Amino acid sequence: MSTIPDRFERYFRTLAAVAQAVNSSLEPSTVLASVTEQIASALDAKGCTLRLLDRSGKRLLSSASYGLSKEYFRKGVVDLEHSEVDREVIAGKTIFISNAQNDPRFQYGEAAKKEGIVSVLVTPLMVEGKSIGLLRIYTDSHRDFDDLEKDLLEAVAALSAVAIENARLHQSLKIDYEMLASYEHRIFED
Repeated sequence: MSTIPDRFERYFRTLAAVAQAVNSSLEPSTVLASVTEQIASALDAKGCTLRLLDRSGKRLLSSASYGLSKEYFRKGVVDLEHSEVDREVIAGKTIFISNAQNDPRFQYGEAAKKEGIVSVLVTPLMVEGKSIGLLRIYTDSHRDFDDLEKDLLEAVAALSAVAIENARLHQSLKIDYEMLASYEHRIFED
């Protein structure tokens, strides 16, 4: 494990890189792919995923991943009804899972075992006090995350939530503009 000053520098650089990614594009897939890679690297983790709530608010859909196999990432939709951990996270809590392979709160324990995932740290993506999804860090050995690591994950989740919300607002404005332009075009043609 690196010294505290080395960790602070690495974490600061990670936050700066995530902020730069958030400000560089309104394309969510590009931004979120960068976010998952940056945070997994900063925390020396096996992988990272970012999942967003679907319109019903009952399932988490795959949005970005780093360091995990396509099979694991595409294992299926995370159903909040069957995932106690994710219900707690969506309610606003950061949750640590010591061993995802045998924790009954974790929906895909067998898939975690096959992928070699052991410890998991999960935090919500919050916008105006409402959860829109979650960010997960996966390790391939038992690991206790300290407060500094949890704080970094929560900060990256907050930046990610802002990026997602900005992209959604941009898309909405773009659609409104295109509808207005189409309407005005039809009026002036008549």
